Amino acid sequence: MSALPPVFSEQDLHACNTLGLPARAAVAALEDEAVIPALCAALAAGQKGGDAAAPLFVLGGGSNLVIAARPRRRILRVALRGIRLWRETADHWIVEAAAGESWHGFVEHCLAQGWPGLENLALIPGTVGAAPVQNIGAYGLELDQRLHSVVAWDLRAGRECTLRPAACGFSYRDSLFKRDGAGRWLIVRVRFALPKAWTPRLDYPDLRDHPGLRESIDARKHPSARQIFDAVCEIRRRKLPDPAVQGNAGSFFKNPVVGAAQAADLERLFPALRAYPQADGRVKLAAGWLIEQAGWKGRRLGPVGMHERQALVLVNHGGAQAADVLALADAVRADVHQKFGVDLEREPVILD
Repeated sequence: MSALPPVFSEQDLHACNTLGLPARAAVAALEDEAVIPALCAALAAGQKGGDAAAPLFVLGGGSNLVIAARPRRRILRVALRGIRLWRETADHWIVEAAAGESWHGFVEHCLAQGWPGLENLALIPGTVGAAPVQNIGAYGLELDQRLHSVVAWDLRAGRECTLRPAACGFSYRDSLFKRDGAGRWLIVRVRFALPKAWTPRLDYPDLRDHPGLRESIDARKHPSARQIFDAVCEIRRRKLPDPAVQGNAGSFFKNPVVGAAQAADLERLFPALRAYPQADGRVKLAAGWLIEQAGWKGRRLGPVGMHERQALVLVNHGGAQAADVLALADAVRADVHQKFGVDLEREPVILD
């Protein structure tokens, strides 16, 4: 007997988005991959029959989301679980995790098993399935540098696909899964190629200068993956608010990338500009520095504001709704553009 599609019912989503915005929508939990063919069939039947049911939005941990009070989409909350060593080669451990696993929990699990390589990405909120959508990155490491493959259902075509990194359309905090729209791809499992010949990634000054790593670096020794994991966790906890304590969606804006000529002009005007040359000749600017210089660090607009320790993080001081978040984001973008001539782009997905 074939599995039945998940049943949607109206639910409160206040606790399902890390900004803590009030929202209610039709929600169903995906706990078993066996129901996905029935879900695809129901979606296809509804389209053919002119069914007026709301389109689908796939929800992970809600850590990269600005949600309206009454979103028009139905919400499929991914709750798939499981981690395993999928394959082992001479050079890599290929580790597979279900999409509903906690990202940070997965990173910590890998280290406990002796599989290093993701430690720079510790304490990033959200789920494993959401990580490729955003192409997460931190402290000198990008997710696509460790990705082996993504197992996902194309809900429009009604088929399961295995996509290697080249097929995922990765760019800075972007991917095929994000660009194709929130209702097409349902990521169910993600595989990572973790190197047996591991070497630490210490590109970022915050890591090179961290007291917990400095002694090893000065002695020309490699810090361990666990030491890097601990240092990243300490840095993030010191700089960033905990969503469980104060609602936020992490970094709210992407670090803008500009042409070399524009970057040189800005450095002449602002000698302290935080600028990082890229392999393609362009220059990445630190969005947090731009926002701070535009006067928004620690500043509020109604119930929301930019965090007092990290200007890149938009926080909910209590009682905020999506409109408050977007109004602040627009005000910050306008002031940064006026001062620097640089356009900031939001990271979170807007679900209205």
